[in-house]
Amino acid sequence: MEISGELSSRKESTVPVPSETQPTPVQITVLKAQDLKTLKSDVSVTSVCVEYNGVILGESSRTDVLPNGTADYNFTTSFECSSDGPNSLDDIAQTPLLLTVIEVFQKDKKQKDRTAPLGQAVVDLIPLLQGQCSFQVTAPLHAVSTSPSESLHPEAKGGLEVTVSTKEPLLSAAQLSNSNFLSITLEAAYSIPEAFAATGSQQNYMACLEVPAAGKKELPLLFKNGILKLAGEKEPLPRPKKWPIANIMAPGALSIPNSFIVGGPYEDEDGELKKGEDREFRIQAESMKRVVWDMESRCYLDPAAVVTLQKRIAECQYWPMEVCRVSVALPSKGKTSKADKGDEEKQISFHGVAYVNMMPLLCPGVKQIRGAFRVCAYHDSEVFEKTKSQRSVFQDLGGQLSVTRVGSGTSGIGAPLNRAAPNKAQKEDKEKSINKKMSHTPKFQLPNGTGEAENVMHLNLEGQQYVEAGTFLVMEIKLYKALVPRRLREELTKQVKQMIPPRPPLPPWTSGAQKAVEDYHHHITSIAAAILNECHELFGKQLPDQGMTDHQTLEEQKRQLNFELNSSGKYFAFKEQLKYAVVKIVREKYLKTTAFESQEQFQAFLSELYVYLMDQMHIALNQLLFEEAAPSAPPSQMTQKQLWLFAHEAQVLKDYKLASLYHQQRIAKDQYNIECWLDYGAFCLLLEETTKAHECFQQALSLDPNHIQSLLLCGITAAMLWHDEEAKVLFEDACCLEPSSVVAWTLSGLFYELQDNNIQAEMAFREAKKLLQAQLAKQRSIPEAAEGEGKKVPDGSADKLTKVAEPAPVWGSKEEATAPKEEATAPEAAPKALSPGSGLGQPPCTIFMKTVEFLMKANAVQFVHKALAHELLSLQGGPSSGYYLALAQTYLLKEELSKCEECLCEAVRIDCVNPNVWAQKGHLCYLKKDFGEAKECYERTMGFMEDADDMHFVYLRLGSIYLEEKSYGRAKKIYLLACDNSASCLTWLGVGIACYRLKEMVEAEDALSEANALNNTNAEVWAYLSLICLHGGRHMEAEQCYKYVLKLGLPNDALLRELRAAQLRFGFGNPEL
Repeated sequence: MEISGELSSRKESTVPVPSETQPTPVQITVLKAQDLKTLKSDVSVTSVCVEYNGVILGESSRTDVLPNGTADYNFTTSFECSSDGPNSLDDIAQTPLLLTVIEVFQKDKKQKDRTAPLGQAVVDLIPLLQGQCSFQVTAPLHAVSTSPSESLHPEAKGGLEVTVSTKEPLLSAAQLSNSNFLSITLEAAYSIPEAFAATGSQQNYMACLEVPAAGKKELPLLFKNGILKLAGEKEPLPRPKKWPIANIMAPGALSIPNSFIVGGPYEDEDGELKKGEDREFRIQAESMKRVVWDMESRCYLDPAAVVTLQKRIAECQYWPMEVCRVSVALPSKGKTSKADKGDEEKQISFHGVAYVNMMPLLCPGVKQIRGAFRVCAYHDSEVFEKTKSQRSVFQDLGGQLSVTRVGSGTSGIGAPLNRAAPNKAQKEDKEKSINKKMSHTPKFQLPNGTGEAENVMHLNLEGQQYVEAGTFLVMEIKLYKALVPRRLREELTKQVKQMIPPRPPLPPWTSGAQKAVEDYHHHITSIAAAILNECHELFGKQLPDQGMTDHQTLEEQKRQLNFELNSSGKYFAFKEQLKYAVVKIVREKYLKTTAFESQEQFQAFLSELYVYLMDQMHIALNQLLFEEAAPSAPPSQMTQKQLWLFAHEAQVLKDYKLASLYHQQRIAKDQYNIECWLDYGAFCLLLEETTKAHECFQQALSLDPNHIQSLLLCGITAAMLWHDEEAKVLFEDACCLEPSSVVAWTLSGLFYELQDNNIQAEMAFREAKKLLQAQLAKQRSIPEAAEGEGKKVPDGSADKLTKVAEPAPVWGSKEEATAPKEEATAPEAAPKALSPGSGLGQPPCTIFMKTVEFLMKANAVQFVHKALAHELLSLQGGPSSGYYLALAQTYLLKEELSKCEECLCEAVRIDCVNPNVWAQKGHLCYLKKDFGEAKECYERTMGFMEDADDMHFVYLRLGSIYLEEKSYGRAKKIYLLACDNSASCLTWLGVGIACYRLKEMVEAEDALSEANALNNTNAEVWAYLSLICLHGGRHMEAEQCYKYVLKLGLPNDALLRELRAAQLRFGFGNPEL
C-alpha cells in the first residue's frame, strides 16, 4: 500500500487556531528508531511521519538504517494546544500521538521512489495534563502488514525514542489540583440476540454515553466498530485496552500502553448480575456469541466540569449507555433515489440502553466502578424517567452514523480525520443528510401518526430482544482522582483529640515508691527502738505512777543523750542507716535521678523533702508508741464481672438506683477500665440521659482514642444530641481505623441517612455488605477445606467460625474470651436479658442485624429502629425470626407489651425451635403476671439442647414462680443451676428461701450468708437470716438482723408480717417487744 494514498491526503497543520487564551506549543522530537531489522530484515532507508488528531505535523528526511537496525532521525515538529482550539485539553487526554515509520524504496533517477508504511507507534500525551512539562518514552513500534508477499514479521516490535515537551505546564497549579480525567472502558456485550448478529450487509456495532462537561455541554463518548465473535473461548485476562480511533494501520498499535482489562470476581463488581445465581449465566455468556470492543475513551474534566459531574450524579444516579447496530452504507455512484434514501434512514436498529449506576463515584475515595449492566429496549419516556435525558444521543450523531464505515478513519467521538475544510458541494450534501436524519423522528421521538407508530413499534420489538436474550454490557468507569476525597487518618485523629475532654495523665507505677516508704518506716522504727533502749540504759525506765518529769530535767537528759550518741558514733551510724532509705524515696517517690538546674530549685526540693520525711517519721513513731488503730474493713473482693452482673440484675428489675451504684463502684474500682465507662454509658442511655452517656463514652475514648467501640458509641450519642459534625468525624474515624468492621460502616450509613445524605449512606451500606459477604465466604471455606483433607468437622464448628470471622464489636470481649470458665460470672455467662437473638447458633447474616446486636447492648433504641427498618426493606421473602425478636425487645424496653406480643408470635411462627424466642416470650408473660404461661415458656427454653442467651433471668424468674407455687424442691434446683451459671445475691437468696421452706436451716443459713456477702444491703436477706436466728435461739443475732431489716426497709409486707409473728411466737428478736 502506498503511503501517499494514506497520509498525503491529509494537509499540514497550517490553519490558525482562534482562541481566547494564548496557545501553548507542544514540541515533539523523534530521536531515533531501534530494532527496525526485526520488522523487516532488508529495510535500508526510512523516514518518520508525525500525526496528531488527524493532521500530519510533518515528516522527517530520509535516513539510512544502520546494520544494527537503528535509524537516527532527530526530527522535531510541534502543534499548538489551547483550551478551546482544535487541539484542546480534551484532545490531549483522549488522542495519542501517531508515529509512522515509512520505508523508502529507491529506484533510478527516471522513476519516482515508492514508499510504504513499515511500522506505527503511539505516544500517550496524558502526562502533559498531570503536571509534567516534558517526558521521554521509547514507544513500541508495531509492524504494518501491507501485503502478504512482504517479508514482514507482524509480531515483531521495534522502538521509537520520542521526547515531548512544553515551555510551560498546560495546566496551572489550581487547574491541576481541581481538574480530573474520566475514562470509560467498554469491554463487550454478552448474551446478544440471534438477530443482532445477522449476516448479510456489513454491520457496525456501536455504543455511546454522554458525559456532562462544563456549562450545559454534553460530551458524547462513542464506541464504534465492535467485533462480533462467535461462540468459543472467552476473552483472555488480562488483555490490553484499545484506543478509540480508526486511523491506525498497525493492529498492535491500537493497544494503549500499560492499560489492561484485568477482570475480577463477579461479587466484587458494582453493577448488576453479581449474585450467586447469576454466576453460571455469566460464565456461559462469556463463551457464547458476543460483541467485543475492549475500548477506552477518555475526557478531560476542568474544575467546572468536575463540579457539573458531581451535581449530575447527585441529581440522577442512572446514566444511559445506548447501544445499537448500524448497517454500513456503501457510497453509491450517481444520484441517490428516494428508495435509497429511505433505506439510509433505516440504518440504525436494535436500539437499546443500559442504565449505569454512577452513584458509587460519590463515595469518599472511590475512583472506579466496574460491572455488568443489563440492556433493555430504548423508550424515550422510560429513559427520561430514569436518567432525565430528553433525547437519544444517536439523534445528535445521526449524520455521523449514516456514513460510518469500518476502517473509514473516524475517531472515537465522530471527529473527521482530515482537518481540511470541505468544499461547498460536500458541505451542502452533508447538511442535507443531517437535516434529513434530524427530521426523521420515529427513531428518536414519540410518534405523531399511524405510520410512525408502526416504525416505533418495530424498533421497540427489536430492542425488546435484548431483554429476552438477557443481554448485558461489561464496562468500567474510572477517574484519575476521587470526586469525594477520603479524609486522612491523621486529620481524623486530630479532630477527635480536640473533642476529648482533658483528663489527668495515668499515674506512674507506685509499687516501688510504696516499698521505699515502707523501708523508711522500718528504719525509723528500728532507730527509735535503739534510741529508746539507750535512754533506758542512761536514765532507767520511768513508770507511769512516778508522775511527770519537769522540763529542766528533760532538757538535761536530752543533752546527755546527744553527747552519748555523738561520742559513741551511734548518731553517725543511725544517719548512715537512714541515708539509703531517703535516697530510695527521692528516686522512687519523687523520680529525681538527675542534677538540679539551679540552687533555688535544689533548696525548694530539700524543703519539700524535709517536710515529707518528718511527716512519715511521725506516722512511723505513732505506730510504734501508741496502740494500733482498729483494722479497716477488708477491701471488697468483688470482681468487675460480678459488679457488672449485679448492675445488670438491678437494671432488669428496674432498681435503677442500685444499678447506678454498682456501675459507679466498678468505675471507682478501676477508673481506667474502658469497659466500665461503656457499660455505665449504656445504662445512662437506657434512662434516656443522653448527655451523661455521651460523657461516659468520651471518657472511654480518652483512655484509648483508637478503641473502635468507644468511637461508635460516641458517634451515636453525638448524633442523638444533634452534634452532627462531631458524629460525622467519629464515624469516619471508626471506619478508617477498622475498615473491615461491618458494624462501623453500617452505623455510618444510618447516620448519613439521618442527615439526608442518601448517597454516602448507600455507599456505606454497600461497603458493609461487601465485607460481610467476604467474611461469610471465608467462614464457609474453612469447613470445606477441612473436609477436603479428610478431617471431620465437629458439630457447631461452623457457628463458631462465624463468630471468629469478625470479632463481635462488644466491649470487653478479649477479657471474657480468656477468662476461665469457672470465673465467667458476668457478661459472658449472663448476657443481657434484652439481647437480640437471631436464631441459636446462627449469628446475624445481614449487616443490619449485626448492627442491631451491637446497638441493643448499648441501649441505642433510636438507631435500632432505623436499622430494623432497613432490615425490613432489604429482606426477600418476609422478615426473619431475628427481626421480630429484636423489634420485640425494643417494645419491651418501652413497656409496650401488646406490640411486643405480636412480634413474638410472629417469631414463634417462623422459628418455633429457637430457645431465644421462648425465653423472650416467657419474660413477656412474666411481666404481664401470666405466670402459668411464663412457666411453660421457661421450661421449654430449658428443654432445648442449647441455652438461650439470657439463661440467668430464665433461672431467676422460673425459680420465683416455683416459690410462689410452693414447689420448693424445684425452686432449689433451679436456683442452684443459676448459682452454678452466674452466682449473685439473688440466686443465693433463692436457694436460701427454698432451703428455709424445706426446713434445711444449715444450708439455708450458708446460702443466705453468701447472699449477704455479695450484697449486704438486701433487706430480704436480713429478714430470712433473722428468721433462722429465731429458730436457732440466737437472741442477739436475731435482733441485729431485724435492725438491718428496718434500716434498709423491707418491701415484702408478707415477709415482714411473718417475721414479726415469729418474734411474738419465740418471744425475742424485736427490741420493742
